[in-house]
Amino acid sequence: MDYSIIVIGDELLIGQVTDTNSGWIARHLTPFGWNPKFVKVIGDNAEQITQAIDEAFAQTDCVLMTGGLGPTKDDITKPTLCRYFGGSLVLDEPTRLNVMEVVNRLNLKINDYTARQALVPTSCRIIQNQVGTAPIMWFEKGGKVLVSLPGVPFETETMMKRSVIHLLTERFPTDIHICHRTFIVVGYPESDLAIRLNDYELSLPTHIHLAYLPQPGLYIRLRLTGTLANSDMLTEQMDTFSRKLTELLGSSIICDEDKPTEAILGDVLTRMNLTLSTAESCTGGNIAHRITSVAGSSQYFMGSVVAYDNSIKSSVLHVPSQLINDFGAVSEHTVRAMVNGVCDMMHTQCAIATSGIAGPGGGTPDKPVGTVWVAAKYGNSVVAEKKLFFGNRAQVIERATTHGITLLLRLLLNL
Repeated sequence: MDYSIIVIGDELLIGQVTDTNSGWIARHLTPFGWNPKFVKVIGDNAEQITQAIDEAFAQTDCVLMTGGLGPTKDDITKPTLCRYFGGSLVLDEPTRLNVMEVVNRLNLKINDYTARQALVPTSCRIIQNQVGTAPIMWFEKGGKVLVSLPGVPFETETMMKRSVIHLLTERFPTDIHICHRTFIVVGYPESDLAIRLNDYELSLPTHIHLAYLPQPGLYIRLRLTGTLANSDMLTEQMDTFSRKLTELLGSSIICDEDKPTEAILGDVLTRMNLTLSTAESCTGGNIAHRITSVAGSSQYFMGSVVAYDNSIKSSVLHVPSQLINDFGAVSEHTVRAMVNGVCDMMHTQCAIATSGIAGPGGGTPDKPVGTVWVAAKYGNSVVAEKKLFFGNRAQVIERATTHGITLLLRLLLNL
């Protein structure tokens, strides 16, 4: 089943907000055999909305639209859809009651703008939004369906899971099944991994294929995808080729699920009954943030020291001042001392430390912007690596964070 996604919002076009709705929708509809054929981001403009719907309907029978349903004057999706599908905007009593219930639950006061959310086109079917004030609107015309959803990701995700996905698969039943298996692989450049798996890929049937999703210098996600009408046969074949892939790559596969590296690290630490701390300079606590974003991280994560200034490296982590003077804060000697210092301070068996130049200033010919030293410790073993990460400040910090987590994983798993 092919479908289209239209995402509405001036804030998305100018980069003030990043669209996450289209990716979430695609990920959650794919297992049902649904294929996103058309994705378009447009502004809050009636003409653009109308043109996008025409273009989407020309290619698919189902359109999912998000955004432009707020109560303010710049949100014009609802009246535009009313003109497109016909009918008029009327006060819908069930929607009014739902808006009141949501507003009261959030301890807010209803005003004239919020009250307008209960005005809905007579040409649509209403699906009450249980977590927001903007109702979901289901339109049908000439056998084609458009579902208009809120732009707030939490509201779209919640209502898709609670009702919209079920209604869509009922309206457009399909006998095609799609199955994904994801493997996180370390220790291979992408080209070397492709050579290693050449014969394996040639052995795959035409309805199963392998995709490479690299994080350069960090890890590679391998996604095995199968599409078949017979779900039992597909599952059996996917099991077989998953086992063959695991046999080929062995311990280089650190996870057979599509998980973020911090969740994989948490699983390993829990399994090995180990504790972790971090000593961060250029990453500014981002490693600790990523680790504690995983539910249950309190079982293994003890804490972090953000030693941004050299005086904190020395006074808190006991990095010798002379060592910093001789080799610099961005050096192998410093991060090794930092990782040992935080382990001693917090009594953990494992630690990660970073020191680098995230930019945009501060670089030198010997240590340009993006230079980061990362160290990981497990027991008495310490490894340290120097990396040069390209990108802006936020990208350098994220890449250094991921590398630190991956470096400890490799140490723990003897990779």
